[in-house]
Formats: sequence, structure tokens, C-alpha cells
Amino acid sequence: MEWETVIGLEIHAQLATKSKIFSAASTAYGAEPNTQACAVDLGLPGVLPVLNQEVVRMAVKFGMAIEAEIAPYSVFARKNYFYPDLPKGYQISQMDHPIVGIGHLDIEVDGKTKRIGITRAHLEEDAGKSLHEDFHGLTGIDLNRAGTPLLEIVSEPDMRSAAEAVAYMRKIHELVRYLEICDGNMQEGSFRCDANVSVRPKGQAEYGTRAELKNINSFKFVEKAILIEVERQIDLIESGDSVVQETRLYDSDKNETRSMRSKEEANDYRYFPDPDLLPVEITDELRAQVKADLPELPTAKKQRFKEQYDQDDETATILSSSRQLADFYETVVKLSNCDSKLCSNWVTGNFLGALNKANLNIKQSPIYADRLAGLLRRIADNTISGKIAKQVFDSMWESDATADEIIDQQGLKQITDTGAIEAIIDKIIADNPDQVAQYLSGKDKVFGFFVGQAMKATQGKINPGEVNKMLKDKLK
Repeated sequence: MEWETVIGLEIHAQLATKSKIFSAASTAYGAEPNTQACAVDLGLPGVLPVLNQEVVRMAVKFGMAIEAEIAPYSVFARKNYFYPDLPKGYQISQMDHPIVGIGHLDIEVDGKTKRIGITRAHLEEDAGKSLHEDFHGLTGIDLNRAGTPLLEIVSEPDMRSAAEAVAYMRKIHELVRYLEICDGNMQEGSFRCDANVSVRPKGQAEYGTRAELKNINSFKFVEKAILIEVERQIDLIESGDSVVQETRLYDSDKNETRSMRSKEEANDYRYFPDPDLLPVEITDELRAQVKADLPELPTAKKQRFKEQYDQDDETATILSSSRQLADFYETVVKLSNCDSKLCSNWVTGNFLGALNKANLNIKQSPIYADRLAGLLRRIADNTISGKIAKQVFDSMWESDATADEIIDQQGLKQITDTGAIEAIIDKIIADNPDQVAQYLSGKDKVFGFFVGQAMKATQGKINPGEVNKMLKDKLK
């Protein structure tokens, strides 16, 4: 029997506010355990939550970016369950009236575009964290994350493969960083997802029983978890058993999913409107403010890069993959006044390569856009060759000196004087009669030997184009 996979993702994006969703406690990462949980986060008697207005603005911003319905009226609800890391005994979330309604996002897999529906995106507070290491059989509780603002983005079950799920998750990750509403740091728990996975016979309209894979925080693990869960479900059904609706945990060390608990339904949580929080009204004024603040989105930017800068699809995808990289590239083009292809080759090649090697992001880069633009100007005006430019780039990476300063200090200016070049070439030809004879007899590959000798004699400071032209004239 041929099986079809059905996948829906629930992505939790931590909103990039300095304080929590209902209190003034800090959201900064890395503090000592239980030092950033105030009385409101702990739900102590007599305290009242106060909604952080910025989280509403960020949610509306996301909704507009996915062309979603923005609810004019939104209500917070209490979701009741009892875990040690949830001190109040309930989580403040949204149920019947989420802030963001139906929207969509387009993904691309194997060169084909597919639209993924987004059911809703709602605001909620995060829980604390249970710690199991170094407690000698006990569990420690860190409540620093309690009350951290989250935007839960719930997709339709529109994905049919692990590859589509990863593409969708990457697209959401890219989008929330573009909007600057989430830093997307998976290692710190700022971006994670639950995957709802089921299988059904190919052609069947009815969905199969799903399992929810909880708290996956890497693209690689999402793909692996879905693949292994699909395999598990098919094996169960084909052996005569049935899939049980439940919550499962993915163990990356063993590459397996294992049962955590039976899957709860909405009525298990006993949702009801939070009596301490008023409904939220989204005004026309707020909508207008958020719309005016929307940046150019990744898909539009990619298309513009293809048209304005004549970039191929792959290069445009790389350059538009982050707002910071796109801004860096356009600044380099503007300040260097160089060919856009020369700029993109250096930004996606040497620059990104150096960042990756040093494990740095663009904001941490020792070479800013204006410094790289200065280097590219010297390539464009033939002051230095492309090969020498790589040497200059390496020196710039290790110092604060400009390209011009390094070129002058190290004597790297390209030899462009035709008389000097001719003298060098004449000597090489005179010193290598055997190679000259081979070339003249039709062995064209020997030509590279002469070019190499010229570059070696000048330590790479000779204009390659001029060398090629003059050699061809003299070796007739």
C-alpha cells in the first residue's frame, strides 16, 4: 500500500521584548536560575498581570506579513494544567479569539512553490523549565522563562513530507527575524516547534490518527523526527495495530520517538477567559502604524534582487536570506559603485565564508560594508588583482586598516605599465624556448605556463588581462 504523510506544525517564536508578556521582569537569556521571575510570574496572591503592549504590535506585524486576518477583538484565556514548571497552575494563552487569524505562507521545495495555510497565531506566556541534571534523582525548576512572551503559529495540515515541513519552518524562521520580532536563536529556545504527524492511504480524504512531537529546536531534528515517526506509524498499521493519539518526544541520540503522555483535547484544559485581563481591541491607528513599519519581505526582496541587480535565483536567495545580509549587500553596491555581480561574488563568497569560519554573525564582523566597498573599488579600477584582493581582505579581517592603507603598506599595487609588462614577458619567452616551441606546435595548454611564470615573477601584482593579451600577440 502507498502511504501519504500529513504534517502540521505549531511553531513557538519568543517575541523580542525586553520584559515579559504580563510583568516587568527581564527576558534576558543566561541569568542565574530563578533570578528573573517576579511575583506576577509566580502567580502569588494579590498580583495582577498587565499586558505588554509591544507583544500585541509584534503579533499584528506578523499577521500582516502573512496576509492574515487581524482580529479587531482578542481575548486571553486560562489554560489549566498542572506541571511543576507552571507555578500558577494555568498558562495565560488564547483560545476562541486569537489575535491573528487565517493566513498563508509560500514555500519552495524542489523548484516547486506550494502555499501552506496558517490557521492562527496567538499570544501566550511560556512556562518555566525543569532541570534533571546534577540533582541526584530529583528535578530542579528554573522559573526564569515563566511569563516570557510567545507567539504560537499554527499551520494547517498542508505539508506532505519532512522536506516541506523543514522548508516551512525555515520560512517562518526567516520571516520572524526579518520582522525583528524574534531573534530565532534555537539553542536558547527562542524558536522551536511541535510537529503533528499522521499517515493515511494514498487517495484517502480522511486524516489518520496523529501524534504530536514536542519541543524540537533544530531543522535537522524536525526532519529526522518526522521521518522516524512516519516509519513507526506505517509499521504499526501494517502489522495490524493502530496509532494512538498521543504526545511523543524525539530522542536525537537514539533517533527515535517515545511516548510522553496521551494527547489532551481542548476540554481537558478547561479554557475560560482570564478574569484579570480585559479583551484587546486592535484599533485602525495601530494597524496603520504597524503597516507603515513593515519592512520589505524576503520574497519581494529576492525578486527585486533578481531584477534590479541581475542576480540568479540561487544568489538572490542567499542575499535575501536575512535582512542584515541584504542591507549589507546593498550598502556595498551603493558605496563601491561597482558591478553588482562583483559585489555579490565577494559578499556570498569571501565575506560569508570568513564569517562562517569565525562563527560570527554580520553584526560581529570586523569588516563593515564601507571597508569591503573600498576593497572592491580597488579591484574595479585595476589597482589590485582579484588574487591580491584576497590577500588584502585577509589583512583587513585582522586589522582596522582600510584596503588602501594595506595596499600601500605592503606594496601590492598591480603593475599596469605596459612597458614593464612587456619586458617581463619578453624575458619569460626568451628563458623558455622549449615551452614556446610546444605552444607554437599546437599545445595550447602550455599557455597557462607562461601566465603562471608572469604572475610568479611579479608576485601576482601584474594585470592578468594585460598579460594574456600581450602573450597572445607575442606567441604568434
